[in-house]
Amino acid sequence: MAKVKRSAPGVRRSAAARSRSQKARKARSHTVGVVGRMLAILPFTEEQLHRFFLVVILAAVAAAGWGIASLAGLPAIAGAEFARSAADAGYRVHRIKITGVKRMSEGSVYAHVQDQLDQPMALVDLDALRQRLLELPWVKDARVSRHLPDTLLIDIVERVPRAVLVRPDHLELIDGTGHELEPISLAAAKAKGWLMISGPGAQREVPALDQLLDNAPALKPQVAAAEWVGNRRWNLTFKTGQLLALPEGADAAPALVQFAKLDGMNRLIGGKVVAIDMRVPGQAAFRCSGGPCSKDMIGSSGGTN
Repeated sequence: MAKVKRSAPGVRRSAAARSRSQKARKARSHTVGVVGRMLAILPFTEEQLHRFFLVVILAAVAAAGWGIASLAGLPAIAGAEFARSAADAGYRVHRIKITGVKRMSEGSVYAHVQDQLDQPMALVDLDALRQRLLELPWVKDARVSRHLPDTLLIDIVERVPRAVLVRPDHLELIDGTGHELEPISLAAAKAKGWLMISGPGAQREVPALDQLLDNAPALKPQVAAAEWVGNRRWNLTFKTGQLLALPEGADAAPALVQFAKLDGMNRLIGGKVVAIDMRVPGQAAFRCSGGPCSKDMIGSSGGTN
């Protein structure tokens, strides 16, 4: 019986392997061709791209090294060593120069910064020093800078005093925002002619009071005291001792303007009228020292009610 020879299994596997190898070479050739075409489009040479990726790798390694060094505290150590070296070369705080101080005590400013004397210039924390100065009642703003090699410059912007706040047990000088500056005696307050502010919550209303008085600029310098009544309205006392009761809210400004016109026509301030009640919008009630006011005490245009 005749025998049929068949191809050895190894031959088939070898042919299949060669087929797969040819397909892989074709795929790689196609991929390389696509990449090559893409690279050709870019405005860089292959060498430049290699350099770029090399720089990126080196930057990543440097960043990692810096992170490790930071965790170990090496930059801080190096900075401190640099500051000491600079200080040894003369870059150390030997003098503090303060400017801008007119009303407050220069000594209080110096007391807040004198601990910086003999410090290395590079180690002076300017921002922290500024925040410390802003804690002083009189300081509205502060600028701190280095004047090399050895001087620390402190420039103070002071708050401007506006009035005196009447507290139950003492008087406090305040600025136009109601910010407290320092205690003051009654004699000093009168000598300076400060506006006296009183009443619960009056401190918060100082800016609004100034806006109100701006509606009658001729009257503003004649107001000696202002009382915030019931947390809703003002009683104004003039330097003559006369009292003006104003309505609350938005009616206060028109009432003050109306009173200014009445005063201009009848010279009420300094006259026989001791109190003017304008709490009812559009009306004015007058009281004189001896009782009710007559027409001749007020004037023909007084508009009494």
